[in-house]
Amino acid sequence: MRVLFVCTGNTCRSCMAEAIFNYCSEQLHQGLSAGVAVVSGSKTSLNSSAVVMENLKVDISDRKAVQLTEEHIKDSDLILTMTESICDYLKRVYPTYQNNIYSLNSFVGIEGEILDPYGGTLSVYKNTFEQLKNSIILLLNKLKEDKGI
Repeated sequence: MRVLFVCTGNTCRSCMAEAIFNYCSEQLHQGLSAGVAVVSGSKTSLNSSAVVMENLKVDISDRKAVQLTEEHIKDSDLILTMTESICDYLKRVYPTYQNNIYSLNSFVGIEGEILDPYGGTLSVYKNTFEQLKNSIILLLNKLKEDKGI
């Protein structure tokens, strides 16, 4: 299964989600990420890179932000956003694919959203990483139980 994680700039939340998902899924699924408002040439934030390296021993420091396109949506089995507002936006822009678009937390049955840590302290990023990890573990369990979507 191909899962696309989407946030605003693809420098913090969604790239951490991609790294966590790919690390934890043991190659059973493929995680990708993109942003709805990417600044051209931007890279993964230093704090996101540091937290992923510390917890997963995976280096994402040279990763460039990816602007979301319809091809990304079309090529994904499941599109998971970090917030309800991004989810609603994608459903409006890509109505053909709305049955594959959810916010990550609502898909796994958790209240609340994954808030953007951009500009926060390392501690804020660590908290976001833990939220993502918990949601992604639930996601992987759901995918295993459902054997996909």
